[in-house]
Amino acid sequence: MNDQRESGAPDLSALRIDPVERGSGGISRRWWIASGAVAVLILLLIAAWASTRKVNVETATARAASGVEAATVLNASGYVTARRKATVAAKVTGRVGEVLVEEGMHVTAGQVLARLDDSDARAAYEAAVADRLVAAAAIPKLRVDLAEAERELSRTGTLAASGYADQQSLDQARASVDGLKARIALQKDQVQAAVARMVVARRGIENCVIRAPFAGVAVSKDAQPGEIVSPVSAGGGFTRTGISTIVDMSSLEIEVDVNESYIAKVEPGQEVVATLDAYPDWRIPCKVRTVIPTADRQKATVKVRIAFDRLDPRILPDMGAKVAFLNPEALKPGKAKALVPAAAVRTGGGGPVAFKVLDGRLRITPVKLGGKRGSEVEILDGLSPGDVVAVSGLDHLRDGQRVQVKGS
Repeated sequence: MNDQRESGAPDLSALRIDPVERGSGGISRRWWIASGAVAVLILLLIAAWASTRKVNVETATARAASGVEAATVLNASGYVTARRKATVAAKVTGRVGEVLVEEGMHVTAGQVLARLDDSDARAAYEAAVADRLVAAAAIPKLRVDLAEAERELSRTGTLAASGYADQQSLDQARASVDGLKARIALQKDQVQAAVARMVVARRGIENCVIRAPFAGVAVSKDAQPGEIVSPVSAGGGFTRTGISTIVDMSSLEIEVDVNESYIAKVEPGQEVVATLDAYPDWRIPCKVRTVIPTADRQKATVKVRIAFDRLDPRILPDMGAKVAFLNPEALKPGKAKALVPAAAVRTGGGGPVAFKVLDGRLRITPVKLGGKRGSEVEILDGLSPGDVVAVSGLDHLRDGQRVQVKGS
């Protein structure tokens, strides 16, 4: 060893590594390795969370491209009404003697529904008959007097021509004849007046009989025997205004109010499908009968009357109804398989696609588009009626992503 020092060779045995420096270097490497592992774990957790996180989306259901649903351009609701409906009342005030109608009874035009007490009307008629008899009975007596006055006038004229009667006597005889003729004419007028009073009294008796104005069904019975009815009463107290309400079932139709903003979609003769609230599975074919040419300024609606293609006993007045106005062109069969909102289709370099919601996940689905129908687009291939598709945020969605439907 001494020889090595003397020869000038380096002495490596004196070299040592500081234990502090050696320990700190190992810790640094381990820290970086642990940090990297934690970062990878965090990234994996973020990826796992992103893959399981549900995205809120709005959805729509693809509907058939043909049929009533596809052809519907406007929906409205209303009630079944009758064009011919009348509350039958008496023309005169009187006490009800009998009521011959019941709810649900079918009546014919002119059928007697009720009778009022007609004793006063019959008394008035009998008085008019008596006046006519008295007036007519006076005429024969006046005719006898007239004949006598005419003979007297003839004799007086002969005497005046011979100079045995003066002019005054002749004038008196002539005046007597003229006066009797005037009395006979007046008596005849009195007879005619009595006949007119008889007609009025007879009508008074007839007014005590209430008849059906047209054939139909009685839907209400509004008076009972013993009650007073009057055409001028407002219904207060114990006075009735009507006997029964008659509805002509052959005139039933649906009356709906359509918002004036959509009235341009409705026209006379347009096909309509109606559904009664009482029979929700029964679709009734109808047509628009008329659009009332005036608007309700308070409700901003226009009244539309819809006629049934064929009436049915199940259709009753005042039933609630929902109607769908149809587009006749859309009723024709076509190549389109389904209709979806235009917002449900994303177009890009790879072609149009839709995001179908299946088992809570999004499935990107290529689609083949047809023409547009308003806010909807025809799907020729790729979707079927009943498929649920996303309609919001399509640019941020991807295949397989879990979704939560908004509002559910």
